Amino acid sequence: MAAQSGNGSLEPAMRPGEAGTTQSGFRVTTRKLPILKAGPIEDMTDRLGINPPEMIFGDNYARIEHAASGWVIEFNAFDALDRVDKTGEAMLKVSYSREWQRNRQHHYEDIKEVVKPFDWSYTTDYKGSISAPPSAPIFAPTLTPLPLELLKRPDPILFFDEVMLYEDELADNGIAMLSCKVRVMPTRLLLLSRFFMRLDNVVFRVRDTRVFIEFRTKEVIREYTAREEKFDVVREKLSVAREDVPALMRDPNRLAQVLPVVDTSLERLVLQ
Repeated sequence: MAAQSGNGSLEPAMRPGEAGTTQSGFRVTTRKLPILKAGPIEDMTDRLGINPPEMIFGDNYARIEHAASGWVIEFNAFDALDRVDKTGEAMLKVSYSREWQRNRQHHYEDIKEVVKPFDWSYTTDYKGSISAPPSAPIFAPTLTPLPLELLKRPDPILFFDEVMLYEDELADNGIAMLSCKVRVMPTRLLLLSRFFMRLDNVVFRVRDTRVFIEFRTKEVIREYTAREEKFDVVREKLSVAREDVPALMRDPNRLAQVLPVVDTSLERLVLQ
């Protein structure tokens, strides 16, 4: 049975693992289910053409829908992994790579398809998957920044959730993970999709996609920021601060403050 939203409208029935809310015509839904089992993993491997990470939450997602226009943006594991380099050109050229490939090939030895070289760090520049009718507006470059002062206000949080999409320990030499956080306030929302990768003694990477929506104006701003730095450089920066360096090197929030920006984009649209 459908539930009533804060707008007085009826909420659609929830599927297993779903949570969400509707505010000012924007429906926010998250889904969290266990990691995929062998059958779905094999199917995903065949479709992607690469071995998926150790922990793949293929049924999870974070989704924002605007019912009036039919515009939807969703963050899910398959589409994010489909953005991973499959040519091998971006593959990290370090000693761990051969060990990783041997271990993973043995683990998936029942899969008939031969898996080609690819970026085994699972680095992705994923900015979300958009579906919309032809009449819906599309993102265009903008100079309008995210309204950080508005986001810092202590507004009530009507809905908050965090969704894990995938994670891999990179042959016990680090970690790669992609997750989404979404926070809904009475007049706006913010979604953060973050890819974090630490390859011990090699490199740190953070790839952030933020989607901001102002309910009153129906303005949507999407910001993508890629940060990266060599492992030793980051360790030195953190040690100068005389903090707990091992703990900080596992903290994406802290690392994002010290990694330099290597790529960025800013886009905007207004829904009708």
